[in-house]
Amino acid sequence: MPADGCRPDCFTYNTLVHGVCRRGIVDEALRLVKQMERAGIRPNVVTYTMLVDGFCNASRVEEAVCVLERMKEKGVSATEATYRSLVHGAFRCLEKERAYRMLSEWIESDPTLHSIAYHTLLYCLSKNDMDKEAVELAKKMSKRGYLLGSTTFSIVIPCAVKVLESSDLCELVDDFIKKGGNLGFDMYIMIIKSFLRCKDISKANKYFSQMVSDGLLSSVESYNIVIDCFAKAGEVERALETIKVMQESGFSPNLVTFNTLINGYLKLGNVHDAKAFLKMVMEHGLMPDVITFTSLIDGLCHTHQLDDAFNCFSEMSEWGVRPNVQTYNVLIHGLCSAGHVSKAIELLNKMKMDGITPDAYSFNAPILSFCRMRKIEKAQKLFNDMSRYGVSPDSYTYNALIKALCDERRVDEAKEIILAMESISCIGTKQHTYWPVVGALTKMGRFSEAGMFMNKLHRKNAHLGSVLI
Repeated sequence: MPADGCRPDCFTYNTLVHGVCRRGIVDEALRLVKQMERAGIRPNVVTYTMLVDGFCNASRVEEAVCVLERMKEKGVSATEATYRSLVHGAFRCLEKERAYRMLSEWIESDPTLHSIAYHTLLYCLSKNDMDKEAVELAKKMSKRGYLLGSTTFSIVIPCAVKVLESSDLCELVDDFIKKGGNLGFDMYIMIIKSFLRCKDISKANKYFSQMVSDGLLSSVESYNIVIDCFAKAGEVERALETIKVMQESGFSPNLVTFNTLINGYLKLGNVHDAKAFLKMVMEHGLMPDVITFTSLIDGLCHTHQLDDAFNCFSEMSEWGVRPNVQTYNVLIHGLCSAGHVSKAIELLNKMKMDGITPDAYSFNAPILSFCRMRKIEKAQKLFNDMSRYGVSPDSYTYNALIKALCDERRVDEAKEIILAMESISCIGTKQHTYWPVVGALTKMGRFSEAGMFMNKLHRKNAHLGSVLI
């Protein structure tokens, strides 16, 4: 270029630096930057950011940190891209604890760092399941005078609900609100669920009231989400109170609201009140749907009221509601749990006649029941019938048969099933698939075959490990 009367500028050098960094030749990139400076061309933020990224990709994170320090000396301000290149690069090429230690030292050495550096580090900590470290960093940011924005706090909250005690979580949230932070709908829901899990109902109520005062409950759907939180936590009375607040705000409960309450009562085993709400659905001019009936049938099955469950099943047609595969599955499972496997098979055949295609779950309950009863031939017949129905067995189906066959010392048949599993890529064979075979072979004195199966298991685990790495 100089021979042609042209002088390279910063853009020219940056293009070269980018090229050599992409090829992993970071030392050459560093040489080019020094050449720039000798030529009187000042490297800019793009130059330094490419160097940071290059050093991180070469697993030379300490040198990437030095580049940031050099930028500061030269009066070049780092951008979001610079910080993200360093933080993401450190977690990408180093073991996560080491990456955090190194980046913590860097942050401690420079109290004037831009908040985006903290935000990116928080993001990486949360993605690497370093919840405790993320919460500690957030507290450190607050002490240093950084105002956590809603986006940053939305990263902290999922970590905080996992590691903080109820009172500490409350303190963290209240401090954020006191400093002018705005919790979004999803964050409030996460916090409420956390307090409900630890049975701290008063604090759950507190943040529900805060949601109302913040105007975040502006539709039936938003109220239904809160009602679902209380109902699933077994706090049905609080869910009912929420409905009153909802109605006072001018919103009428819909079918989803009632289905949620019915499920809540059934979770508590309170079938009587669940049925009462079914009547209330009709009083509000709503039509119960397949979810309503299936939930009620499931609750009746769990409380061993099979006759009532089948009466409810019959009522569906009277209401013009067609049962789906989940409805049949609930009844099949209920029959099998009560020891009525033959009736479950009859219901399975009825499904096909009614035009409902069964799934693997439809077959699993009766197959497992036959296996437990040591009626292997019947279990195998049902297993073979699955293909006739166009249903593919899942790992649960295979494992039930393998264990049952091994218990009866029919190991060769179990091995054939494992081979069939291995030939189907979508169904994984895990340790608990092989152990019954290994145990049965050992009991039968076929030690060499047991050893071969153990080696196969170790090879499989080693292969899985290499894939994950």
